Amino acid sequence: MTDVLSAFRDGLGPGPGILCDLNFSLRTDGFIRVAKAAEPYNLTWLECDSHDPKALAFLRRSTATPIASLESIYGLAGYRPFFEEYAVDAAIIDVPWNGLYQSVRIATLADAFEVNVAPHNFNGPIADLMSAHFCATVPNFRIMEYEADDVPWKQDLITEPNRVEKGEFVLPSGPGWGAAVNEEAVRAHPPAAKR
Repeated sequence: MTDVLSAFRDGLGPGPGILCDLNFSLRTDGFIRVAKAAEPYNLTWLECDSHDPKALAFLRRSTATPIASLESIYGLAGYRPFFEEYAVDAAIIDVPWNGLYQSVRIATLADAFEVNVAPHNFNGPIADLMSAHFCATVPNFRIMEYEADDVPWKQDLITEPNRVEKGEFVLPSGPGWGAAVNEEAVRAHPPAAKR
């Protein structure tokens, strides 16, 4: 892993951020070993998922590498113990699952603990819009996850394609989310049958 991080850092230089997602792949001791090994590469964050606030807080205190997590936590009450333990540098919020209203409430609570937030965003172009609107409404927004290298017809699924200019998602000005589902395009790309 350090060989890969070293190659990324050498190729990118010191400026651009590197975000590394370990998901639930390790236990606390493994996360600590990886976080310490990643310290020389100046990551924006290491994403380590855990349902244990105390374990995550222990990890955060054990390394200089910033820790992001919580994409699989739901509701204000679910996030609160992690903030009370100061378990993360960045709280990842799944806006479609929590809903915009609940996500803004979670971000407000995070802000009270001086924690930045980022949307967990991998679901498609409507989720991109939901996440972008969330980011535009909270003062402690850090970065928005966006899958730019998806299937070539992804933007056909909505009536107004999402735009990214100079690395920034352009918030649409239309009603609602700024675009609607293009049902004809959805029918043209049905889900693959399970085998």
